[in-house]
Amino acid sequence: MKLILSHIRKDYGGRSILSDCSCVFDTAGVYVLMGPNGCGKSTLLRICALLEQPDAGMLVFSDNEHELPHDRGLRRRITLVLPRTGVFNNTVFKNTAYGLSVRGLTRKEIEERVAQSLAFVGLEQKARQHALTLSSGETQRLGIARALAIAPEILFLDEPTASVDEENTRIIEKIIDKLKKEGRTTVVLSTHDREQAGRLADRVLILSNGVITG
Repeated sequence: MKLILSHIRKDYGGRSILSDCSCVFDTAGVYVLMGPNGCGKSTLLRICALLEQPDAGMLVFSDNEHELPHDRGLRRRITLVLPRTGVFNNTVFKNTAYGLSVRGLTRKEIEERVAQSLAFVGLEQKARQHALTLSSGETQRLGIARALAIAPEILFLDEPTASVDEENTRIIEKIIDKLKKEGRTTVVLSTHDREQAGRLADRVLILSNGVITG
């Protein structure tokens, strides 16, 4: 699936956050969106994930050159993980399974997908643990597992290692690297860490003064 951003603009309170953003995400791999805090990275990712509407410009998702409507079917093929993952008052397993249960999968399919996703992020031993008892880094990994369980074609990660300790940062970077090596998912992540961008990116995009370069 391909995503084309064309002249995206977004204003808040009369202030231009995004002024003329154009970019194409058309291959599996890792795109890293860089820029200082407050430059609009999170806003752009929310627009890409169809959680906000731009004030101007177009987002075009296409599959085999056929444009896709912005409907529930498309929304089930993409997902965004926020920097502070919210969890439900339940087990790690049930948190990970949430997106699958609403899709009508069988119990066996849900169990298999959850097991695979938790193993992918290194939380398989915590499946029965209460999610609210996880550390902040583990909680962020749970958010990624919940996203991966639905097998998104495009995964947006907003500052995935913000406020995360060094050990979990290393683990999260390894998770992203594994996704890159598998070559099945387009990952678009935001960060202000140049070293992290250098470790992970297939392509670095710079957001500055409301415009994407790179």
